Amino acid sequence: MKSAAQRSAPYRYLAPTLVLMTVFLVLPIGMVIKYSFLDRAVVSSTPAFVGIKNYLTLFADRQFWSAVSHTIIFVAVSVVAHLILGMVFALLLNSHYFRMRTKSIARVIYILPWVFTASVVAILWKLMLQPSGIVNYLLSFLPQISRNTEWLSNEKTALATVCFINIWCGYPFYMISILAGLQGISGDLYESAAIDGATMTKRFFYITIPQLRPILISIAMLDFIWTLQSFNVIWMLTGGGPVNSTEMLSIYIYKQAFQKVDYSMAGATATVLLVVSVVIAVFYVRQQKKVRS
Repeated sequence: MKSAAQRSAPYRYLAPTLVLMTVFLVLPIGMVIKYSFLDRAVVSSTPAFVGIKNYLTLFADRQFWSAVSHTIIFVAVSVVAHLILGMVFALLLNSHYFRMRTKSIARVIYILPWVFTASVVAILWKLMLQPSGIVNYLLSFLPQISRNTEWLSNEKTALATVCFINIWCGYPFYMISILAGLQGISGDLYESAAIDGATMTKRFFYITIPQLRPILISIAMLDFIWTLQSFNVIWMLTGGGPVNSTEMLSIYIYKQAFQKVDYSMAGATATVLLVVSVVIAVFYVRQQKKVRS
């Protein structure tokens, strides 16, 4: 028969973490949700309860839907490109066509974009994408590209450029995860398939992909949530411009809160983003449970 002290021991060990999570996570989220139902939250000492009025105003705002469309494009392109590039580089590093020293050097080079902080990535690419930068110089040999192209200041190219930069600094996460999965696949499966006459393409789609499916689904869901909330790199590169052409939901929330000082609308937008993230997180947790079982 366990004593009361023994039964309560696990809860006492968890108590400090639960207190910190409550103070720094649960309470702020609750406050943001509360602000979304108030008028002139924070800026007024007696904010009025307005129900879902802020949400109705939000869903009628064209700038909000513009930010939603930009976010969907940004997330979809980034996640798909991360998956493709991560798979390609992981397969290269897992192949037998390169020596071990070559693979080690390649791993260091491929992982560098993931090591850089957001500020370093933003400064680096802003310098390279200037009209007199190295990108325009290298592309000037192509007849369709002007040497004076303003990649981040042009409304037509800014969103594509931001997507490219996010793809560049995010694919190493996929590469490392997929490479770990590839190294866990038994070589006997490939040998048996080769003996049966399966081509390299068939081995990829009928052995590699099914074996990697749990990993691919998990990292895609994580990347979806991370990319959905991307802020630092985009803000430092374009600030949501030009003419709001790269404004994502995260940028929209920031502007509502700290430029327009409208914490009620910012809270409503943040709550919508929270709901989407939670839905994806639930699918991610279910997927993890399936993998463990």
